[in-house]
Amino acid sequence: MPQIDMSSDEFLAELEKTKKFTDKVCKQFGWVYNPNDDVNEGVLMGLARNKMLYGKRWCPCFMVIEDENGKHKSADDRICPCKPAIEKEIPEDGKCHCGIFCTPEYAASHDH
Repeated sequence: MPQIDMSSDEFLAELEKTKKFTDKVCKQFGWVYNPNDDVNEGVLMGLARNKMLYGKRWCPCFMVIEDENGKHKSADDRICPCKPAIEKEIPEDGKCHCGIFCTPEYAASHDH
């Protein structure tokens, strides 16, 4: 697996773009970030890394695999914000599988 220098300017720039992307996702769907900043940081770094490696913000909580044509895809076809999170996880559980996106109610009840 290719390595990325997470302190490089290139990675930090992609991380900043990813944060703007997740800010927009929150605004679009009326979600908020997880009250646990460690969760958010880990997911943001994973999304930025996948964007640099594969050109898409595949969910970092699922394996990225190669299909029969050598193209990369998420094992569960999860590209952020993923359909299972939008349609099932957040409405039913209050948060997505990775935990970065939550309903305001979930975040308020899990704030430390």
